[in-house]
This record gives sequence, structure tokens and C-alpha cells, in this order.
Amino acid sequence: MSSTAFERAERRRGWAFTLPALGFTALFFVIPFLFMAVISLWTRQGREIGPPWTSVNYMAFLTKEPMYKALFVSLEITATVTIISILIAYPLAFIIAEIVPARFRRLALILAVLPFWTSYVVRSYSWLLVLSKGGVVNDALMTLGLVSEPLQLSANRSGTVIGFVHFFVMLLTLTIYANLIQLSPNYRRAAADLGANAFQTFWHVILPLTLPGVMVGAFLSFVLCIGDYITPQILGGNNELTLPQIIMMQLGRRADFPLAAALSIVLMAVVVVAYLAAARWLKMERN
Repeated sequence: MSSTAFERAERRRGWAFTLPALGFTALFFVIPFLFMAVISLWTRQGREIGPPWTSVNYMAFLTKEPMYKALFVSLEITATVTIISILIAYPLAFIIAEIVPARFRRLALILAVLPFWTSYVVRSYSWLLVLSKGGVVNDALMTLGLVSEPLQLSANRSGTVIGFVHFFVMLLTLTIYANLIQLSPNYRRAAADLGANAFQTFWHVILPLTLPGVMVGAFLSFVLCIGDYITPQILGGNNELTLPQIIMMQLGRRADFPLAAALSIVLMAVVVVAYLAAARWLKMERN
């Protein structure tokens, strides 16, 4: 077989493996997204939606305070959750990778991801019981005499952040651990030969080399957190609405599908911007 014929055969084989994935992506993502983009430019007239084409739904987002404020609330919660999760997950991943004996690491990882085995909704309601005024946390604080009356830990932003952090610490621990475990011990030996102590080795060698894992986990946390509806609805109440909650209100209470589609497009645009920023940073790190 000539080189040209071989290249053609390899190209056909490559397309044979790629087409199912492309078809799945087009069917379940590209086409629904395009349909949603079209609907976002329609209007609701009574019980019907359709043309004329208009940008009124996007203008509603820009001009109505509850809607653009909900995006800011979502960004603030997401940033807070991501930062707190990183600060907790990195030491946890470091302990598992560096301190826990190798024969116990698998058990430590299983214990770290054990909450993943529970339903997401069940975990949120469990936190609601723990953080309520008559829950475990307030009972413990009052028994110890640290507070004189129960704290408001649920039905506000604090409850939402706690519920999110519990979930994303596990995710970030796995991504950071994967980076830490792949580091060659030669990096530490080289740093020690150059006179670096343990802290200097960590700060100047280990941390920079594991930042890509931190960034990947932070991006995944950002995407999942900013688009989440369940945790803010259960633990946050309706005092401070996030953008996903606003979107669900347009669908469930008003049946305003064009406005909900426009808000969803805005939310996806924010995620795309975050992705481009993360991808650019990772590319700069590799270079």
C-alpha cells in the first residue's frame, strides 16, 4: 500500500472513530443551543411564543436590577466557594500525597470522595438539617456556651457557601492530588542540593508545578457552581437569588421561555469567558 493510500485509510479510520462523538455533540448540544439562541430572540405573547425577532429579553437583563444583580450574586458566591475550596483542598491533597503512607492512600482517597456516593439533593437537605437553628452546629455551639442564641446558618449565603464547599473540596482534592502524585522526587532532591529548605521547596518548586491542577479544578468548580440551582434553592432560600434561580422562576412561574433562554445564553457566555481565561493561563504556563 502506497503512503498516500495508507494516509487516506488512516484518515477514514480517524473519522470513523470521531463521527459518533461529533454526532452526539451536535445532537445533544449544538442543535439545542442554537434552538435556545433562536428562542431568546422571540417574545411571549399571552400563551404563545414566537417572532417578531427582538433583543428585548437581553435588554431586560441589562435594565432590570433583580436580573443583573443575580449574576453578580452568582459570581460572588462562585468566587468565594472556589477560593475557600482551594485553601482547604490543597492541604488535604498534600497530606494524602506526601504524608499518608502509600498503603493507606487508596483508603484516604475513598474517604475523601465518599460523599460523592450520596445523592446531591440528599446532601443539600442533610446540610439544611445540620445548619438549621435546631441543628447539630447550633446545638453544639450553645452547649459549649459559645453563643447565647442560635445562629442563622441556613436560608442565606452562608448556607449556600458551606454546601458548595463541601462538594467542591472533594473535586479539587482529586485534581490537585493527581498533580502532586506525578511529581518526580528529583525536584525535591535538586532543590535540597541547592540549599532550599522544606518551605522554599514547596513555595518555589512544588506549588508552581501543581498550579495547572489547581486551575483545572478551580475551573470545574466555577462551571458547576455558577450554574447550580439545587444548593442555592435548598440552603440559600429566596432572600438572595442567583441567576439559575431567576431562570427557573421564568420557566416555572411565568412560562417565559424567551427570557429564560436569554438569561441562559448570558450564563453560558460567562462560562465561555472563564474558559478562555483559564485556557490562556494554562497555555502561558506551558510556554
